[in-house]
Amino acid sequence: MPTDHLSATFAALADPTRRAILARLSSGERSVTELARPFHMSLPAVSKHLRVLERARLITRSRNAQWRPCRLKAKPMKEAVDWLEHYRHFWEESLDRLENYLDELQAKGKKHDRHQK
Repeated sequence: MPTDHLSATFAALADPTRRAILARLSSGERSVTELARPFHMSLPAVSKHLRVLERARLITRSRNAQWRPCRLKAKPMKEAVDWLEHYRHFWEESLDRLENYLDELQAKGKKHDRHQK
């Protein structure tokens, strides 16, 4: 498992089952049994996914007698979004430059077409 938090977050989010678990936790805490219900896998398999999410600091698990509720922790996802935000700006700027270049090409093409008539 990656040692830095951002790598751990992305590794945990790479799996669709773990993303589905996080989506379910976004509406409130749930037990392992509740989280496992929609998946066609054993409780130990779901527990493995939960351990990955817990190591990535995306969830917390506590114990209340026999009930072991899991709760979403969104801070690591915010850190991932912040990191990605830098690249969003890069792509927006790149696409803006491409749009300007295409506009220039179209303007030159129209100018060329007018001269040929």
